[in-house]
Amino acid sequence: MLPRTLSLTTALTVLAGAAQAEMNFNRIASFPVVMNMPKGEDRTRETSPEIIDVTADGMTLIYTDSPLGALGRIDITDAANPKPLGNIALPGEPTSVAVIGQTAFVGVNTSESYTAPSGLLKAIDSVTGAELASCDLGGQPDSVAKAPDANFIAVAIENERDEDLNGGVIPQGPAGELVLAPLKDGMLECDAIFRVDLTGLADIAPSDPEPEFVDINAEGEIVVTMQENNHIAVVSKEGEILSHFPAGSVDLHGIDATDERGALIFTESQAGRKREPDAVKWLDADHFATANEGDYEGGSRGWTIFHQDGTVVYENGTGLEKAIVEIGHYPDKRSDSKGVEPESVTAATYGDMKLAFIGAERASVVGVYDVADLANPVLRQLLPSGVGPEGYVTIPGRNLLVSANEKDLVDDKGARAHVMIYELQEAAASYPMLTSAGADELIGWGAISGMVADEGGIVWAVSDSFYGFQPSIFRIDTNTTPARITDVIRITRNGAPAQKLDLEGITLDGEGGFYVASEGRTERLIPHAIYHVQADGSIRDRKGEIGIPPELAAVEKRFGFEGITKVGDTLWMAVQREWKDDPKNHVKLVAYNLETKEWGAVLYPKAEPDTGWVGLSEIVAHGDYFYVIERDNQHDHRAVTKKIYRIPAADMVPAPLGGDLPVVTKELVRDLLPDLAATGGYILDKVEGLAIAADGTAWVSTDNDGVDDHSGETMFFSIGKIEDGVMN
Repeated sequence: MLPRTLSLTTALTVLAGAAQAEMNFNRIASFPVVMNMPKGEDRTRETSPEIIDVTADGMTLIYTDSPLGALGRIDITDAANPKPLGNIALPGEPTSVAVIGQTAFVGVNTSESYTAPSGLLKAIDSVTGAELASCDLGGQPDSVAKAPDANFIAVAIENERDEDLNGGVIPQGPAGELVLAPLKDGMLECDAIFRVDLTGLADIAPSDPEPEFVDINAEGEIVVTMQENNHIAVVSKEGEILSHFPAGSVDLHGIDATDERGALIFTESQAGRKREPDAVKWLDADHFATANEGDYEGGSRGWTIFHQDGTVVYENGTGLEKAIVEIGHYPDKRSDSKGVEPESVTAATYGDMKLAFIGAERASVVGVYDVADLANPVLRQLLPSGVGPEGYVTIPGRNLLVSANEKDLVDDKGARAHVMIYELQEAAASYPMLTSAGADELIGWGAISGMVADEGGIVWAVSDSFYGFQPSIFRIDTNTTPARITDVIRITRNGAPAQKLDLEGITLDGEGGFYVASEGRTERLIPHAIYHVQADGSIRDRKGEIGIPPELAAVEKRFGFEGITKVGDTLWMAVQREWKDDPKNHVKLVAYNLETKEWGAVLYPKAEPDTGWVGLSEIVAHGDYFYVIERDNQHDHRAVTKKIYRIPAADMVPAPLGGDLPVVTKELVRDLLPDLAATGGYILDKVEGLAIAADGTAWVSTDNDGVDDHSGETMFFSIGKIEDGVMN
């Protein structure tokens, strides 16, 4: 077990050493792009990195920031410690960027309306910010690509549809097109720009092609996707249409195709789902890969490799999605639409490994595939990203991969938008930390909340109200790396899924079953309560429910029980935040005696929040102490309080409710901020699970909110023997 002085970062290094020749990408840094805004500027404004590239020396990242109307720059000379280089203002919305040398070629959307689209192709010195050239594109640009020989730039002029006009049905003029812009000595030749007509090619709305993404191979051939038209064309550098064909469709089986039901059920099908590819990337001179996001009537949830004559060489189907389900990143609220929504694809050769990287926008995951055999790609890894990965850049010369994650949750007081950096290392993969891979059936999971340790390295965990129609207890085997969900118990009442539960805590009943704590949301008719769950998952009619007494009901608020633990005949529950009768910055630890049916409580003194609020997320009794997780609701660089404290068991003497309650003392056991930063990501806000085995080994987990406005990332790690971790 980990001694007190061994950090999670060091532990991961130790694990990596056990796999001597294993090569994996591991995230080494996350850069919040709000840091590129000057300190005096309003940093509550939305900012979003979308398409990203790198200077020829591999030391400076350049990304488009549509909300700010700017190009952002990041110094990655020390890739593990990226530094802000500021933004370059543009006269419109940047849509894509390609860098040659240190010159950034950026498409800028200046459209007044859908019917009067306009745009520019600008050449910008990425060091000085000076404009070197500007070409009128005559329409709204989307994707920009550079020729490998640096002789021209290709721009997809989408002239996108108005989704609010006539239900978004196409055709809607004006038609899009492909623009080719020659370069001479690295400089744009605006007078030599020529246009490639793409009308009349697609079976769907042939008069209104909407080019989405372009890429150029070593021979100067351009592949362009027409997403809404479900069509692909290959064009020569002279503008000749070499081939074109429908992207086709896929039959999907074993998927969750029902939205908003609060359950993960992978037994449904969708037939004839149009691929509608978004990003496209050449894999060699004759083959390219597409990420089949869908934006109109389709979206096949996977990715495809085509020969440029239109032959499908490989179809991923639901392979990527099912792998994402196993690591808890499945976005249930997208089930009836496009599932994990693969949107991005790039590729490069690292050493002797030919790799493709598939970005799933809604799952916030990067799939790393070995594509040495184009007919049989092999999934090597799944990497966690920020929310909404949009663009990637590969830097094989430095063994780096970079993702730009566009979703900025500033309006929801959530995580800010980040650029994330991964390094190919001779090391074990640090993610996922928890998976259901290898189970007898596909087990979807997420929103892990309360936990409890059992014998033999087993941890039981509950998921919270996000899956309100499928309340579950997960069996986690911590004897493997990563830890594995090997089974699931569905909680039922009268033979049906037990609804109206908001599970936030679990403890063993000592007889093979469990007691679970439901936080309660009175406005949703979810009671604050305790439930006795049998080993088969059933709640025994009314005998299985313990409602809160009138003394608590009279002062309750939304933020209720977060964690439950059992000592002898007494259940102890932590209340997350102050209720109506609590002193400021004090919360109740509530006791219920199973034999006498008596209620009582003590008060716990929590930290004064710097920003937002601070509350409790878990309570666990072990030895002579009770352990609690105290956390704030802040993400990333704004997080302050993510800590484990302990309370002497001698202090835990409940007083009757309704009167003065004794205040317990607390001692800091571990500041979790270093652990939460150990895998190179931003600090996750919801540290909600703590399980302590009989020998003192402690496990910590985070809640991923069911991948709703969340990256989906779940951290599940051991901090060693908790008695060794007291910080003096």
